[in-house]
Amino acid sequence: MGSTGSPYSVAALPTSGRPLPIRTPRSATASDDSAAEEPVSPTAILMDAIYIVVTIGLGCPVNLPVLRAGLATQLARYPRFRSIQVTDGCKNPRWERTAVNVDDHMIVPTLDPVAVEADPDQAVDDYVASLPELPMDRSRPLWEFHFLDFPTSDATSTVVIRVHHSLGDGTSLIMLLLASARSASDPTRLPTMRELTVRTGAIYKPWRRQPPSAGALAASAAWVFSYLVLAWNTVVDVASFAATAAFLGDPHTLFRRADHDVAFISPRRFVRRSLSLDDVRFIKNAMNCTVNDVLVGATSAALSQYYFRKSGYSKTGKLCLRSILFVNTRPTTSLQAYVNMIESGKVDDVAWGNQLGYILLPFHLAMHDDPLAYVCKAMNTVDRKKSSLEVIFTYKMTEIFLKMLGLKQAGAFIFKRMFANTTISFSNMAGPTEQIEFYGHPVDFLAPSVYGIPQALVVHYQSYNNTLKVILSVDEEVFPDYTELLDDFVKSFARIREAASRLSTSIKKE
Repeated sequence: MGSTGSPYSVAALPTSGRPLPIRTPRSATASDDSAAEEPVSPTAILMDAIYIVVTIGLGCPVNLPVLRAGLATQLARYPRFRSIQVTDGCKNPRWERTAVNVDDHMIVPTLDPVAVEADPDQAVDDYVASLPELPMDRSRPLWEFHFLDFPTSDATSTVVIRVHHSLGDGTSLIMLLLASARSASDPTRLPTMRELTVRTGAIYKPWRRQPPSAGALAASAAWVFSYLVLAWNTVVDVASFAATAAFLGDPHTLFRRADHDVAFISPRRFVRRSLSLDDVRFIKNAMNCTVNDVLVGATSAALSQYYFRKSGYSKTGKLCLRSILFVNTRPTTSLQAYVNMIESGKVDDVAWGNQLGYILLPFHLAMHDDPLAYVCKAMNTVDRKKSSLEVIFTYKMTEIFLKMLGLKQAGAFIFKRMFANTTISFSNMAGPTEQIEFYGHPVDFLAPSVYGIPQALVVHYQSYNNTLKVILSVDEEVFPDYTELLDDFVKSFARIREAASRLSTSIKKE
């Protein structure tokens, strides 16, 4: 799959193994603003094998000159997007500014016209699945835009963005992308995002006190007890995190590979389906819970359906699997702040990088007669996790491990063991509440995912406009029937929506 002769495509990528950060003297690559150099963060170094892939469906054909001009004037000005990792003989790499030729980062692949004509959707899926086999050229900043200019069932054309995880975590990179977009209804303003709400977990607000009528003694006792619960839950969760990094593994199931050492290079597929965000909100309101509760519950339902159908185990059995949930520990930043950062060229204008804590989120597999039981169980699980400082302590523990063991040892000890001992990675990200344009191109959908994680299954949810995308990154050897698993997600949401409708009708009659 090479590139065309278009001036906006690049030469074929190298096919050798993953290159190491290059060694180069400062004068060879540093630009005038090289004073802004900084070390590559320890977390970013640990994520050296992980890449973020965002598939974007466009509502019009690709206009390469317009997109090139937009990338050159906005995204390519962002400091990380014009920096490379260099070592200069030092132990740890650092970021150094370099000149950016936008054409090097715009790829127009040559695909088999017969395959595209026969099944354009499959042609896109096959191309995205091929990206992990194409190493990125580390002599250039680690980002690429791939343009597939032919219609599919859900878009007129497709853009696939590949970014190395060291440039930032998923939240930061999606926000940076949206800062370059505009509202489709009013191209003069930024996209409208969901209103920021005050989080309700123990991490984010004081525990509620008892009303005055309860008496000062009762109120004080409740206040003390709530913090004792918080402390106990935190100790339990941190101990579980440390044990998981050391030895505590999930049971071996059909969701996991037998050999985790080769998972980094296993073939992967990125598949997606659209769900109604209104249906998810309906379930949320009927159950008096959060959107995240609904997503966790529906995921448990889908995994349960798939597991008990494929494994042949008794449907009366129960199983608990754990997911790694990455949590952004930075304070929330507005889109305008990202715009200001791009315009100023100063990375310090926002809290950037990979500042991630970890939650071990249980997923309970069981066959319930009532589909709402999955959501109820998820509510209890998520509420329990909110009553803990697990995110903060796991973030700090990782830093301590890095200092004590060193980057190489800590990377093998923490990341490989954490991924090897758990089953799933799970994330949920809120997007714009209206349709947006990306450099004049209307966006029909957003579908972010990752590869390089040594787990067979990554579940990601992305809301956009009035749609919720469920995106699965699957190990093709473990899930050769990945479309069946995706169907289970759609069917599980439908069953839960139907049950919530009956519940709502029953409440209204009462």
